[in-house]
Amino acid sequence: MKVFGLMIGLMCVMHAGAQQPAGKVLSGPWAGNITQRTAMIWLEVDENTDKVSVRYKKEGHPADSFKTVVYRGALQQTFNPVKLEINRLDINTTYQYEIQINGSSITGADFKFTTQDLWKYRKPAPDFTFLAGSCAYFNEPVYDRPGRPYGGDSSIFKTMAETPAAFNLWLGDSWYTREVDFSSPWGMNYRVALDRSRPVLQPLLRAMPQYFIWDDHDYGPNDAGKSFIFQSESREIFKNYTLNPSYGRDGKGIYTQISYSDVDIFMTDNRYFRSEARYPDSVNGKPNPDKTYFGKEQMEWLKNALVHSRATFKIIASGSQVLNFSTNYDCMCSYSHEFNELMDFIKEAKVEGVLFLTGDRHHSEVIQYQRDGMYTLYDITVSPLTAGVGRVRGNE
Repeated sequence: MKVFGLMIGLMCVMHAGAQQPAGKVLSGPWAGNITQRTAMIWLEVDENTDKVSVRYKKEGHPADSFKTVVYRGALQQTFNPVKLEINRLDINTTYQYEIQINGSSITGADFKFTTQDLWKYRKPAPDFTFLAGSCAYFNEPVYDRPGRPYGGDSSIFKTMAETPAAFNLWLGDSWYTREVDFSSPWGMNYRVALDRSRPVLQPLLRAMPQYFIWDDHDYGPNDAGKSFIFQSESREIFKNYTLNPSYGRDGKGIYTQISYSDVDIFMTDNRYFRSEARYPDSVNGKPNPDKTYFGKEQMEWLKNALVHSRATFKIIASGSQVLNFSTNYDCMCSYSHEFNELMDFIKEAKVEGVLFLTGDRHHSEVIQYQRDGMYTLYDITVSPLTAGVGRVRGNE
């Protein structure tokens, strides 16, 4: 009887062990949205993970000073991106962290971050550099177009990871959904989860905070705008896989603002509120107010944010170009009503220090725009990271 009971007990233990396989990290971790007193940690785990936490302490402090934040969100889903907030941090201080998955710790020499300094009213604004780029295409031949692979050499991410910078700004098309992806929310989730897990990206993600805007391919189909049927689902996926400070207003859009030293970056959403490109740009010879690029809500936010800003430099980041009048491709200047509204506002409100930083075009260029009564504006396009290099045609 005792032997029988022992066998039953062993079988129960073995069964329990079989039902609880070890979880693992699929991509990440990395730290982002780092302020003076807070930081966020992002990672994605597999379906076998039922517990995730982060332990953190000041660099160089003893092991018994670790503090723990436990993830309270849903796990064991088809896709499991995790975001954890660490707060009550000290300014201008380096912290090291480790991830615990089902009770087991995962550490790395680059699992660390440094909070921002509190410089205002105390000392000159600190000098800094940041990285930016757009159009990161990773090949998956079974779903790619036939012929020459669209994605190219990805060693640029290694170079970026080794470049000292305050943060990296992704200017849209950070992943490319294919036809098999944007036909369902599952497919869109699949694409970003796969691309985010690429080994070549992990050193860059951990090297510095990452901030994102989107363009058409990480939003949905090519040139998609407000008519995309999975608009809301796309926004939710974008939120789950990025660490921006905020995402639009009232559940709409992904626009936000980041500030570093004496620079404010207005990260705009050029897709969620956007009319289709072939929507009439004029009615009876006048700009059509119904053809929207940023949309009324976002435009009001942007104008108010610009006049509120006291930063020396005010960078407006957009997934598509803004000042390229010579292109037949996506550009805000093809949306005459809103383009004129923004240009007039910058002039009339005397907003100084505006610069446009854009992506999309698969080539890099600097566009100069001069308008009577205004200082010269520049549109700096940074593209591509790994997608095919574009050809310049026509008037360009």
